[in-house]
Amino acid sequence: MLIGIVGKPNCGKSTFFKALTLMNVEIANYPFATIKPNHGVGFVRVDCVCKEFGRQCNPREGFCAEGTRFVPVDVIDVAGLVPGAYEGKGMGNQFLDDLRQADVLVHVIDISGSTNDKGEPVEPGSYDPANDIRFLEQELDMWYLGIFKKVWDKFSKTISQQQQDPVKAIVKQFSGLGVNDVIVKNIFSGNKFPGKIMDWKDSDLKDFVAELRKATKPIIIAANKIDMPGAIENLKRIKEEFPDYFIIGTSAEVELALKEADKNNLIDYIPGSDSFKIIGQLSHSQEKAMDFIKAFLLEHKSTGVQDVLDIAVFNLLKYKAIYPGGVNKPEDSEGRVLPDVFLMPPETTALDFAYKLHSDFGNNFIKAIDVKTEMPIAKDHILKHRDVIEIMAKK
Repeated sequence: MLIGIVGKPNCGKSTFFKALTLMNVEIANYPFATIKPNHGVGFVRVDCVCKEFGRQCNPREGFCAEGTRFVPVDVIDVAGLVPGAYEGKGMGNQFLDDLRQADVLVHVIDISGSTNDKGEPVEPGSYDPANDIRFLEQELDMWYLGIFKKVWDKFSKTISQQQQDPVKAIVKQFSGLGVNDVIVKNIFSGNKFPGKIMDWKDSDLKDFVAELRKATKPIIIAANKIDMPGAIENLKRIKEEFPDYFIIGTSAEVELALKEADKNNLIDYIPGSDSFKIIGQLSHSQEKAMDFIKAFLLEHKSTGVQDVLDIAVFNLLKYKAIYPGGVNKPEDSEGRVLPDVFLMPPETTALDFAYKLHSDFGNNFIKAIDVKTEMPIAKDHILKHRDVIEIMAKK
């Protein structure tokens, strides 16, 4: 899974990325501080099953803090986007190419309205951040349309002349964008498009591309700089204006300050929490900063940064966290308790999970056991979030 962090320059995008990953990236108050994409690892939260087993787990990857499992996910921060990116303006071509493999996009916007459409600082409240949501949709749709138009005339004629299945043909041609059979079938099921692709008008292709983009590059909005004047009012308005989006108020700067203080053993902070504990010696300026952050968390309940990642994976993509384990032995061969947990797509079956663990488990599958209930489950059984599954296979 790859999560793309996107947004115009100077909206706090790179700060948001660093707050997620603690990677050293350039953070500056001017457009295009990010030129090449930054890759890092963030973590999503899962209510860990180790509590139900009465054992402390020993994660092979990520960590577990007070019963909350933090599972790693890949994150990419791409060059800032400006209007006309699909035409190559700004770092547009690079930005869009970097996003091809992303499963979900986190669109970081300046909810305070203190950054204009070019990424330049302006008076807070003087710019409408709703414009940024619209322009990202436009840029992505036009990017997709450009990819389709390069081949569409010849492609549509070939499908019609050879009487090919349009669903399979589209999936094969555009698989690099994350297109699959289920997505295309769902779009066609609405009977919104003419029966023969060759008969489509430009408006039909534009509508199809827009639906495809929504399905393959879902977006969650990180309404950043929520601590600035006017931000709360803007957030309320934008949530009403864009009801189909998950829109989360965030302060990447506050989250980054908390993560850095925790890293330096000044405080004890669990990402996504509404509080922290001071454990080190703070300077006068650090005390003042922590007082501000305490007041912020009291008002907002969290910085919102961790919430964005969790909602993107579990609510938007609807992924599930599945643990491998044994009915009578939650440890692996090295004695680690519940060392692994995998993020799996929503329709994952027991057999799918067996293949995820190892191809031999899938090829030699006998049955699976729900470790919590100790009941056998069929290979086509759809797994649930936080299931612990033992796979039985022929040796």
